[in-house]
Amino acid sequence: MLNPLLVREKITQYYIEDNQYGDLATHIFDQTQQGTMYLKSKDNGIFCGETIIKEGFKLLKSHIDIDQKIKDGETVKPGDIIAEITGPVYVLLTMERIVLNLIQRMSGIATQTHRIAEKIAHTSTRIVDTRKTTPGLGIFEKFAVTVGGGLNHRRSLNDGLMLKDNHIAFSESMEIAIQNAKKVVGPMDKIEVEIENEEMLNTAIDQDVDIIMFDNQTPEWIAEHIKAVPQHIQTEASGNINETNVVAYAETGVDFISMGALFYAQNALDISAKVVI
Repeated sequence: MLNPLLVREKITQYYIEDNQYGDLATHIFDQTQQGTMYLKSKDNGIFCGETIIKEGFKLLKSHIDIDQKIKDGETVKPGDIIAEITGPVYVLLTMERIVLNLIQRMSGIATQTHRIAEKIAHTSTRIVDTRKTTPGLGIFEKFAVTVGGGLNHRRSLNDGLMLKDNHIAFSESMEIAIQNAKKVVGPMDKIEVEIENEEMLNTAIDQDVDIIMFDNQTPEWIAEHIKAVPQHIQTEASGNINETNVVAYAETGVDFISMGALFYAQNALDISAKVVI
């Protein structure tokens, strides 16, 4: 779930960035003038952003009436009213774009994640995200993945220990890197290692890591070499995986598929803010 205090802090930052000297256009209205705004879907997809609507419109004025008609994770189609917001006109107009920018992106990520998860539903593989988030938007983007039916890989750098190619390259050897990692982790931390060839795979198995990531390998190569991985070690496929090849990777039998494309190769869901339905 999203931390409402952190969401409020983030939206406050966005508001300050967008309104350093106030919204000139809203000065034409009396500060007490009330109005109603409707957030309306113009697209098919999965909605994500309830907390954004609530915290966004209530940032400047706590007495805002929000009728949330579509909940996180529910489907929307063109014409659906997502939320009805009533309050001071200047608040509705000032916060409109900040709220829309966030919920459009989050809903786009949720929609794509849901679509990909449906493609591989016949397998036991789960879709997870990566750390390739947009700086400043990570908490929103990762939440959207979970709303769409995916899992978060790592929420931050201390959420498990992952040895990537550069960690190994800076170490004396892959074996030493893993041994040093075992000295650092606590009882709740997992060690994941990125492997690129059979030798690295065998080392990861011998060192009994928690998760092995097959990085930038073909589905055929993974399907052949995953047979050597003991049952207690989880497996992950990553690298250049998209909607066109995700099924082939899922059918190799990996436990997880991590996709940076969830963040950088998706379209925002088209949502508008209207005063009149």
